[in-house]
Amino acid sequence: MIPDIAPERIEDARSAALQLLDRRTDQATICPSEVARMVAGKAGADPKGPSWRAVMPVVHAAIDQLVAERLVELSWKRKVMGSRYGPYRIGRVQPGR
Repeated sequence: MIPDIAPERIEDARSAALQLLDRRTDQATICPSEVARMVAGKAGADPKGPSWRAVMPVVHAAIDQLVAERLVELSWKRKVMGSRYGPYRIGRVQPGR
């Protein structure tokens, strides 16, 4: 069962993913853990705040939304994935796909 996640937490993760991609070249990808670290870092001012691993369900939910909206695509070892499973990288949707 997937826990209920507050929409603002998902929006933080969506924003973090898009910001990280904006800092990279068009062909570059990011790791979901980079997104989680960025989101957890915002809460990191609180020493009792979540670790990046605890934020991963939020990141997965955000990435699922971004994929559904065709704002990002997932890949592993340069092969595009239709949905999120196992290890994956996040990148911009490439033209022609």
